Amino acid sequence: MDASYVFRVRFTLSPRRARIDPDAFETVLRIPAPPPGEEGWLLFRDTLWRGEANDDEHARRLCGDRLPEGVEVLSATFAEFETDEAYLAALREAVGDDLAAFRADSVREALHKYFGSSIRVDADGDPATERSGERDGESRRDDEETEEG
Repeated sequence: MDASYVFRVRFTLSPRRARIDPDAFETVLRIPAPPPGEEGWLLFRDTLWRGEANDDEHARRLCGDRLPEGVEVLSATFAEFETDEAYLAALREAVGDDLAAFRADSVREALHKYFGSSIRVDADGDPATERSGERDGESRRDDEETEEG
């Protein structure tokens, strides 16, 4: 069971006694998602809205806290939620157990509120593969497929 929040991050370094060129860099940052029900599993509820970060400053801090000292995050954009089938099933079950906490009538509605259509399920069980569209063993789920319930 594996899942990650994927952010596109633009950052700069704070070199000592030197200049850098270029002075900004871009990368993809994957934040492992705790198993549903464990501490931190509600990151999506607290950070996302309709598939986007709901607070740019919070997203920058969230990503910056995971980078070495001296790295300043200039921007952090939520890209997608990578998951395997087992994690998605557990997430659906945990959300369904407390729909009132998500102010939703169904699991589908709850997940759509936060993830939009940004859930990507990897059928091979390795959600940390490089994103380059659909490939063997991967599928991008639209709202209806992703958020059944």
